[in-house]
Amino acid sequence: MIPKDPVILLSYVNTQLRDYYESLEALCTLRGIKKNELIEKLASIDYYYDEEQNQFI
Repeated sequence: MIPKDPVILLSYVNTQLRDYYESLEALCTLRGIKKNELIEKLASIDYYYDEEQNQFI
């Protein structure tokens, strides 16, 4: 289960991307996360996925 609070979710997702997953696609596929919902939730706090850095910035 992933955090519901957007700020905690941001920390969780960036940590997962840094430590375990090579891309957002891999994270979402392997963890069963809906990619569009994740992107929208983090966009609500003005964070967007940067593919080159493999993190939300």
